Amino acid sequence: MIKKLFVLCSAVSLMLGCKSATIERTESITMSGNPIFEGWYADPEGVVFGNEYWIYPTYSDDYDKQLHFDAFSSKDLIQWEKHENILDTTKIKWLRQALWAPSIVERNDKYYLFFGANDIQRPGRSSYDPNNDINHYGGIGVAVAENPRGPFEDYLGEPLISDFYNDAQPIDQFVFKDVDGTHYFFYGGWSHCNLGKLNEDFTGFIPWEDGNLFREITPEGYVEGPFMFLRKGIYYFMWSEGNWTDGSYRVVYAMADAVTGPYKRIGTVLDSDEKVATGAGHHSVINVPGKDEWIMVYHRRPIPNEDRDHRVTCLDKMEFNEDGTIKPVKITFEGVERRIIK
Repeated sequence: MIKKLFVLCSAVSLMLGCKSATIERTESITMSGNPIFEGWYADPEGVVFGNEYWIYPTYSDDYDKQLHFDAFSSKDLIQWEKHENILDTTKIKWLRQALWAPSIVERNDKYYLFFGANDIQRPGRSSYDPNNDINHYGGIGVAVAENPRGPFEDYLGEPLISDFYNDAQPIDQFVFKDVDGTHYFFYGGWSHCNLGKLNEDFTGFIPWEDGNLFREITPEGYVEGPFMFLRKGIYYFMWSEGNWTDGSYRVVYAMADAVTGPYKRIGTVLDSDEKVATGAGHHSVINVPGKDEWIMVYHRRPIPNEDRDHRVTCLDKMEFNEDGTIKPVKITFEGVERRIIK
């Protein structure tokens, strides 16, 4: 288990006049603290498997060093166990750099990990270099394992999506299982979001009625990082806006009666707080099993932020108004309360 140490130079420790202090996370600790584990990690997907919480983040570093995934599990949101190197370049032969933004789903006792790789570019964009093929090929891939801690193996031997449908860069995928068992596939960078329907064995997509594999559902302000959850019959579609490299990054949302929308932007739900951290975004949401309790899982930039890739993973409570709209999430140093799955 990670011996979680955290610096108490937040409001409490400042009142005590200390420069720094640490305490070990023990059974007497009732709050998760933020960040929830050590290291630079971003784009976290939080999920519940059995009686454990799991978080699958991007290892946040320069693109050419971003070559593996770690995962973290917890039974109470307080103590987190690190599972190192659950997937890396030795398993994905077509992966060369920029392994990021995982999304995972369990199906038929197997675990499918979807990921973006190689920061694929296309001709016509300023980021495309015809003389350097490092990002000419790539996109969204799939890996599979017998349990959530891996190790994961390449499922297809090639990307699941490598083309630019509706001008969406194939990154930042999220798989949503609807109540009828259909697995919907949200993805897209470059300010375009596509929606598809995975086939039975996750090797491809079921065409829409018009014959297209993907339907563009880009809402106003969309940049990247799509996510969806269902609560009390309402579909909540969420995404990140702003610039991921600075404090303008934030999470906004829409609501609809169907997974396919239409979705109209309602407002910001997660944003920077200059007293705590900046660049809060690219999130997911955990529903505590058996309770109407919801937790925002997200990354943010500590203050002072000294590097583009210095991002940490955090948890904070997400609450709703009577009409179902989401209250703005308050980002904290304290995090969330202990919650054991029963």
